[in-house]
Amino acid sequence: MKLAITQLYLVRHAHSEYTPDELTRPLSERGKVDAKHVTELLKKEKIDAVCSSPYKRAVETVEGIARHIGQEIKIYEEVRERTLSSKLVKNFDEAISLLWEDPAFSLEGGESNLTAQKRGVQGIFKIIEEYNGKNVVIGTHGNIMVLIMSYFDPQYDISFWRKLEMLDIYCLTFDDDNVKIVKRIWTQSAELTAQKDRSL
Repeated sequence: MKLAITQLYLVRHAHSEYTPDELTRPLSERGKVDAKHVTELLKKEKIDAVCSSPYKRAVETVEGIARHIGQEIKIYEEVRERTLSSKLVKNFDEAISLLWEDPAFSLEGGESNLTAQKRGVQGIFKIIEEYNGKNVVIGTHGNIMVLIMSYFDPQYDISFWRKLEMLDIYCLTFDDDNVKIVKRIWTQSAELTAQKDRSL
């Protein structure tokens, strides 16, 4: 069966309060404000469904648009953040650099780029199959989001990841299983600029 045009809105979650528990880490007060702006933006995009990583910060970022369209958020384990290590990582940037230098390399108890990417892309294809021809919001995370995007186009690399904001939204337009258009539609800094302009 040929699939129709499907638009996936990959939403990197808003700012969160750090806790060691990945699953239950909530949005910060700043993050909650940004999530409201995302809801208002996505109201204009004719969203049909909302999916998310199981992590609370991702769910909280997209739950507003789910309420607006009267749909439950469907959880996809595949789009959760990559597991970096089973141990505390002292130098996060160094660890990420090592992982991107060698896609097959992994830290102790963690996922390599290849492993995490395969998982994330499997989730994307499942979503495309289930929501064929729909506009779907996906609450997710920075590293797995870029790994997914890099599967379709290698220009989305560690340099791109470093420029990603918290919060950030990219719309990927698929024809069948092929990405035809990638468009950045919202950033946290863009909203700050808009707020400044409105106050003038």
